[in-house]
Amino acid sequence: MTTQAAGAVDEAVRARPATALRPYVAWYSGYRQRGLAPAVHRGLPSPYLTFILTLDEPLVISGHPDPAQPPGSYPTLLGGLHTSPALITHEGAQSGVQIAVHPLAARALFGLPAGELAGIDVPAEEVLGRLGPRLRERLQAADGWAERFAVLDGALLRAARPSGLVPPEVGWAWRALRRSGGALPVAELARETGWSARYLQDRFRRETGLTPKAAARVIRFDRARHLLAGGSPPPRLAELAARCGYFDQAHLAREFRALAGAAPSAWLAAEGPEEGKFRNVQGGAGGAVAEWEA
Repeated sequence: MTTQAAGAVDEAVRARPATALRPYVAWYSGYRQRGLAPAVHRGLPSPYLTFILTLDEPLVISGHPDPAQPPGSYPTLLGGLHTSPALITHEGAQSGVQIAVHPLAARALFGLPAGELAGIDVPAEEVLGRLGPRLRERLQAADGWAERFAVLDGALLRAARPSGLVPPEVGWAWRALRRSGGALPVAELARETGWSARYLQDRFRRETGLTPKAAARVIRFDRARHLLAGGSPPPRLAELAARCGYFDQAHLAREFRALAGAAPSAWLAAEGPEEGKFRNVQGGAGGAVAEWEA
């Protein structure tokens, strides 16, 4: 989607990576906006690692998921799974590409388990070395979104180092949670893996950055907020709660306040998919999407 009016720019393009990369990366989301009022955006918990390469102005984070981490400005950023929002500010313009990385692919792409990035944001070069800045430079020089995504395909395919270091039991538990929309209890996951609940929790957190229970919360929330933003009109909250596995509407509202920092209706009013708003870089070019079904 691209819109331009009275000097304003609002571009958003989502694409899937090359087929060989799809075990590692769910999607690319390119965005460029100009001519907006200054605003604050909530970077929400999701089932993906956050990997952002900016194009022009850096990403400014005024509040990290970990409140002990000081605000910062990031030309490139790599962030782990988290259970509270980041606060991202801009002064009327933003541009870049977000790469949604499957957490179990962290070892293959970054050489470390996603658990080492849990709840924090770091400059991508702290993990990737010069690859992060070089990739940003190549994206800046590329001619359009299709060429930028092709650059990412090539670079990430060369960087990927498949390995068997992720325990298959953890991989199975993660995929089972995703398929169920976060509905499977930890006891059932442990029984199917043959591990104790405590051992599964420890190994799962080491690889993903979250316990199975916390991952289930994030998966349910991610589905709910995509469905909320993608509906026209938006679904009734009671129906959304039932569809996404919450006990009731009050449970949904409590989880939204905890994970998004706002009630569902307030979040939708502030950051729903309308032209001219500060673009939610997690939302891409579409509304409700199915990338949570991995």
